[in-house]
Amino acid sequence: MAARYQYCGRFAPTPSGPLHFGSLVAALASYLDAKAQQGRWLVRIEDIDTPRAVAGADQQILEQLDQHGLHWDGEVLYQSQRHDRYHSALEQLTQQQLTYRCICTRREIKARGPFYTGICRAHDYTQEQAPRAAIRFKNDSPQLSFHDRIAGSVTIEPDFGREDFVLFRRDGLFTYQLAVVVDDIEQEVTDIVRGADLLTASSWQLALWNTLAGRQPVFAHVPVAVDSKGRKLSKQNHAPALQSNQCLAQLQQAAEFLGLGRLEATTKERFIEQAIRAWQTKYLP
Repeated sequence: MAARYQYCGRFAPTPSGPLHFGSLVAALASYLDAKAQQGRWLVRIEDIDTPRAVAGADQQILEQLDQHGLHWDGEVLYQSQRHDRYHSALEQLTQQQLTYRCICTRREIKARGPFYTGICRAHDYTQEQAPRAAIRFKNDSPQLSFHDRIAGSVTIEPDFGREDFVLFRRDGLFTYQLAVVVDDIEQEVTDIVRGADLLTASSWQLALWNTLAGRQPVFAHVPVAVDSKGRKLSKQNHAPALQSNQCLAQLQQAAEFLGLGRLEATTKERFIEQAIRAWQTKYLP
């Protein structure tokens, strides 16, 4: 199958622990989508939230991907090494008068309702007046709907979609929303395949894409694996780590979860070949 364009996809785990089955589902989906379209597949370590990062988890994650035959293209990018670039993007938005300082605490915001009301917009605090403030994006052109290749037509709750979301936190850390968009733009990512738990957040990210790049990526959100209690498999919910001696079985389980059927492969290499063809049949026109 010929590529529709110069495809570039990515898998971007947080190094808060080893990969688990839910992580493998997302990694496999993004890998197969890239390789089915003769594209590049990047790996980025999203360690911008330094309190969540666990020492050594990044190398463990990379080893797990390699063990499962999911080999990335190019160098691995680390968000923790890109603060200067995020600062430049924030300065760009500030110069465009698209940011403001917010002194509201989470408790104050929650007391006013489920969504941030933009109460600090009118105050126009300076850095001297509010040195420990968060910096929010003036979300004047919200993205309240978009098309997802898997989920179809997506409509966002208007009050959420219109929120002036945070770009820089009160504790001095850049937010995921800013970092992920800046990275995707600079790495020339065209397609983002990830878990459906991030479907709603795509609205905010698309607003930033439109502002910073004047273009949008193609989204494809796959179902999220859950535990017996219906909770998303995550490190916070103590999802068990992938087992290095069960790679092929785990890949087959992830493929079945993604609706690719039972792939009767006896090696990881053969599995990848079969899975790419199955992905093309199910998810590509």
